[in-house]
Amino acid sequence: MFHVKQSEKAASFALPDDTPLARELADLSARRRALADVQVEFPGRTRIMTISNQKGGVGKTTTTVNIAAALASLGGRVLVIDLDPQGNASTALGIPHSADIPSIYDVLIDGFPISDVVQKSPESDTLFCAPSNIHLAGAEIELVTQVAREQRLKTAIDEYLRDLDTPLDFILIDCPPSLGLLTINAFTAAEEVFLPIQCEYYALEGLSQLLGNITMIQKHLNRGLRLSTILLTMYDARTKLSQQVADEVRSHFPDEVLGTLIPRSVRISEAPSFGQTVIAYDGNSAGAIAYREAAVEIVRRGDGIAEKKES
Repeated sequence: MFHVKQSEKAASFALPDDTPLARELADLSARRRALADVQVEFPGRTRIMTISNQKGGVGKTTTTVNIAAALASLGGRVLVIDLDPQGNASTALGIPHSADIPSIYDVLIDGFPISDVVQKSPESDTLFCAPSNIHLAGAEIELVTQVAREQRLKTAIDEYLRDLDTPLDFILIDCPPSLGLLTINAFTAAEEVFLPIQCEYYALEGLSQLLGNITMIQKHLNRGLRLSTILLTMYDARTKLSQQVADEVRSHFPDEVLGTLIPRSVRISEAPSFGQTVIAYDGNSAGAIAYREAAVEIVRRGDGIAEKKES
């Protein structure tokens, strides 16, 4: 009969640190500790970013709300403008947005001040949202007859910022995946385009169209608009495809791509159904940590972006 000594049994179970799961948990723990010690300084001016991608299903709204929540967790004052008629950003931030609640539609069509529609998210005292609602679905048609139809959002934002007692650090605009008057209003109001790209096949599909649209807006409506930030989402470290896509995007946009990768995550997918961002839903998850790391990068890039703008 074959006998194994007790010491040999112990030795066979003495290498947990060498398993992929153990390494992943150790990495998450180290990143969590690093974030706990991180300190960032906000630039003292409001950065206005529109989160856009003409291709659907890339994590655009998910990125908007989670970056907003992550920025707020760092101490920033953040406003999310939900310009998508589906209202998913409003839902994820825990903001009521039924048909009878004042929304960004009233701002664009009826000239309401943004201050009349802004609500504070239950997640943070420094996180706010100008919600969408079902009326916004008809705004594309109604805007056609409006005076200065491409400038309606910019004018409203300028007035809102001018009247604020405490300035905002970021305004993030979540717009529809199509190029209509809502998206044109977002591009005209923003300084920066923030582009989420999923690490999947056809990731760069439609990108040339987006870059063409940015050029068109620069030429006719907003000379200061530029693609400043690209975030790689839905990254799966187990597949060669994710790494290949990441490498390809970085080769085309070395200065714009953030170093942080947002992983495929069940927690990120689950959070909106609870009316929460992943930051609030499970702040220790891999997805929440990644979004917080991305937020740190975005804040720290602010000085360089300001220098480019001045030059």
